[in-house]
Amino acid sequence: MNRFDLSGRVAIVTGGSKGLGSGMAYALAEQGADIVIVSRNQAEGELVAAKIRGMGRKSMALSVDVQDISSISQMVKTVTKEFGRIDILINNAGVGITKFALEVTEEDWDKVVDTNLKGVFFCAQAVARVMKEQKYGKIINISSLAGVKGSNAMAPYCASKAGVINLTRALAKEWARYHIYVNAIAPGYIQTSLNEEELSNESFRNKILSAMPIKRLGELDDLAGTVVLLASEASSYMTGQTIFIDGGSLI
Repeated sequence: MNRFDLSGRVAIVTGGSKGLGSGMAYALAEQGADIVIVSRNQAEGELVAAKIRGMGRKSMALSVDVQDISSISQMVKTVTKEFGRIDILINNAGVGITKFALEVTEEDWDKVVDTNLKGVFFCAQAVARVMKEQKYGKIINISSLAGVKGSNAMAPYCASKAGVINLTRALAKEWARYHIYVNAIAPGYIQTSLNEEELSNESFRNKILSAMPIKRLGELDDLAGTVVLLASEASSYMTGQTIFIDGGSLI
């Protein structure tokens, strides 16, 4: 028995059109899952969905605003109609605004927290209603190293990602009775096209690397194994946990 096999499973990946989201979507598809790519830009999501279909999996892209509960509700209705079930949710959609705390506006705060925390909760809630009826589901929330480690000019982001970690525990405790497993992944610095410019700054890059026992930045493949683990039967005795993929930065 291959406990990592995801054949026949249906996964939703929010923020799945680029960066960490697309990388995790490909990892799940490689193990046999059918994938729904969710993002605000459906055209970008469709590019990822097309690649997944080229891998022999069923895939579609949806335009969804995770700050909008009605948009989330429609997403769940569409997926259940097209695929018949939802087995896995990767709550990855997120934003960050770089401003010092004294300069953060209410609009800045709401944009970050509504996307990174409110969106995670209501996507999980909507999907869990389907999973409850199935008596099975895997929810993986994407937090961050910033969820336990303060960062300059990132106060709303740090607060939202810390919230994701404890929200994961709360949902895991409440939904275990329905055989819904809720865990989180907290990446450190993973190189993607989205942070390429930031990480190209040699001084900034060296500062990050100096804090890591593993002296290199992460790559998308470094997340793949953990995502598959938490989405599969290999983690059937794990819930409420947060796994840090950070090169040892917290040691």
